[in-house]
Amino acid sequence: MSLNHIRPWRNIYRRKSRQIMVGNVPVGGDAPITVQTMTNTLTTDIKATIEQVQAAAEAGADIVRISIPDEASSAALKQIVPEVSVPIVADIHFHYKRGIEAAEAGAACLRINPGNIGDEKRVKEVIKAARDHNCSIRIGVNAGSLEKHLLDKYGEPCPDAMVESGLDHIKILQDNDFHEFKISCKASDVFMAAAAYQQLAEATDAPIHLGITEAGGLTSGTIKSAIGLGNLLWMGIGDTIRVSLSADPVEEVKVGYEILKSLGLRHRGVNIISCPSCARQGFEVIKTVEALEKRLEHIKTPMSLSIIGCVVNGPGEALMTDVGFTGGGAGSGMVYLAGKQSHKQSNDDMVDHIVEQVEKKAAELEALSAAAE
Repeated sequence: MSLNHIRPWRNIYRRKSRQIMVGNVPVGGDAPITVQTMTNTLTTDIKATIEQVQAAAEAGADIVRISIPDEASSAALKQIVPEVSVPIVADIHFHYKRGIEAAEAGAACLRINPGNIGDEKRVKEVIKAARDHNCSIRIGVNAGSLEKHLLDKYGEPCPDAMVESGLDHIKILQDNDFHEFKISCKASDVFMAAAAYQQLAEATDAPIHLGITEAGGLTSGTIKSAIGLGNLLWMGIGDTIRVSLSADPVEEVKVGYEILKSLGLRHRGVNIISCPSCARQGFEVIKTVEALEKRLEHIKTPMSLSIIGCVVNGPGEALMTDVGFTGGGAGSGMVYLAGKQSHKQSNDDMVDHIVEQVEKKAAELEALSAAAE
């Protein structure tokens, strides 16, 4: 149940953008904010690439991007697309012909970088291929690969240069009567990216793909992305996101959902609310949460679970979650269901018991959702 009607300070008013389709996935408009990732396998390793796409999809990825650096990768894409369950974005750099080949191979979207795709004539050929094969396009501006004339003009990468690059490319697409596009303005610097995206959001109604590029490893990249993307999403900017981490693509998907869940913008799976633990804990909170995160990965139904070590905040947190467990004493704690005290449970069997309660609640919520439809 949403409490936004009585807590207006929790509302996020999303920027109004027009909607496009990436395969069968709507992006922009009133569609849910989608989560993307990108494979890091060799595209020519067809089996490994398919497996990685499917793992990302299982984790919740709505869209997956695959790099197409050469003709062999274009040929591989033709075999990959029919075997996966999510739309594929072909990542195109330097050679426009790869974009044409990717469209012919079944890509749902072509990502092209204004800084290295080539002159307007080449872009027009990519546009024609996209139109002929029902592809959308992402204009992917990156602070690290801006056009030379813009670097000469501004002296260095900056938000103004990034936005000018994006708007110039939008004009090319619109002049060719092509409107199925979204746009990104990425930088590894959080301030630069945020400033560019804010300018971009005011300058166009195109759907916006958010990202802090080359954010870093799992921990540092997650923090940088949460700050950069979180602030923009809080302002209502962003229709699809990709968290760029030097890590398994599945981790990018998980972090993307956690960012959206923290802002109430998208809900998938179990949202675990847990304490950091201290000397008051009645059970080993950290190990318990680690075990539950793994055991509950298969749950896709949006729901909440509180795991709190003691009675200082435990009962209060449990009042606001679907299932809760609060540490007590003498080797047991209290289980809460739908915000109410239900029964005591021994610490020895608590993980199995909590998993059972969460699975039961998820089934109930699924049944209610199906009945409502």
